[in-house]
Amino acid sequence: MATPDRAQSGLPFDPIDEAARQWAARWDGVPQMHAVTSLMRVQQLVIGRLDALLKPLGLTFARYEALVLLTFSSRGSLPLGKMGERLQVHPTSVTSIVDRLEAAGLVVRRRHPDDGRAVLAEITSEGRDLVERATTELVGADFGLSALDEQGLEELSTLLRPIRQTNGDF
Repeated sequence: MATPDRAQSGLPFDPIDEAARQWAARWDGVPQMHAVTSLMRVQQLVIGRLDALLKPLGLTFARYEALVLLTFSSRGSLPLGKMGERLQVHPTSVTSIVDRLEAAGLVVRRRHPDDGRAVLAEITSEGRDLVERATTELVGADFGLSALDEQGLEELSTLLRPIRQTNGDF
């Protein structure tokens, strides 16, 4: 008889609660450990869900975010360095993301008209079309957060804001 998939059936206990129980027998900081472990696990679950939704479109969530950023820019293009700042990722990550998007025909690289050293990533019409289709998919799936109602989503965002601010996010 086949064993049910844990991702579908779930564990018979909360592994983070169990980790916290064992942590408490050894160290302090149980509430912080429990919260950060829960946060990281939710991040894994949500990114996994979003990437699964975007995979049929040839995207990952990171590539989708880059396309959205270019869509939001007034000219449809941004210097790669500015993209890294706004996406809050390392420059090599931006280069990799843009490489993949360019290979798929979703962006093109151009020389900056005012700064010959800078390279712009510019979204193509195919990229704009794909952003629309991908956004429809993500919105239809509540961005993987369907377990929360609108009030819960607002509370979550409010709860996370001071952590982001304290760590220099804005």
